[in-house]
Amino acid sequence: MKKLIYIIILTLSLTNTSFSAGTSSGSSDSGYTKAYNLIKAAKKYEKKGKTEKAQKKYAKAQKLLLKYNKEKPLQADTLNYLGFTTRKLGDYKKGEEFYLEGLKIDPNHKGINEYLGELYVVTNRIDLAKERLEVLKACDCEEFKELKEIIDGTKKSKY
Repeated sequence: MKKLIYIIILTLSLTNTSFSAGTSSGSSDSGYTKAYNLIKAAKKYEKKGKTEKAQKKYAKAQKLLLKYNKEKPLQADTLNYLGFTTRKLGDYKKGEEFYLEGLKIDPNHKGINEYLGELYVVTNRIDLAKERLEVLKACDCEEFKELKEIIDGTKKSKY
């Protein structure tokens, strides 16, 4: 029995797979994970009002995600962050395309539905934002609450 436990522990430690933010898009040294960390840093810069630094981080993350998307296409998590970084860099049309492509893969993806809803609010398409909110309604999650506040106007979108 001890040998079996040892083998299981050894096997798990050798696989060393890292999952970021509830996603399953790769190991800790992947372009996806590096991009995810750049996005986290960019959000912190944004909160501090350091927009230029945030934009540079978003641009670096976008480059990594575009490359990762070519290597491993059709990953909803990657398309979510591609949509996010693209939108943050001001290209709402292309950001929307990435989100919609991600929804084809995973129609209930919480991140995509929230961020696409935010994009719809910013581009004055409230009915479409409410459709995204409806998809999130059943999850009783942070993404639902965030988007609802933005649609209701009790929270400003930073986009």
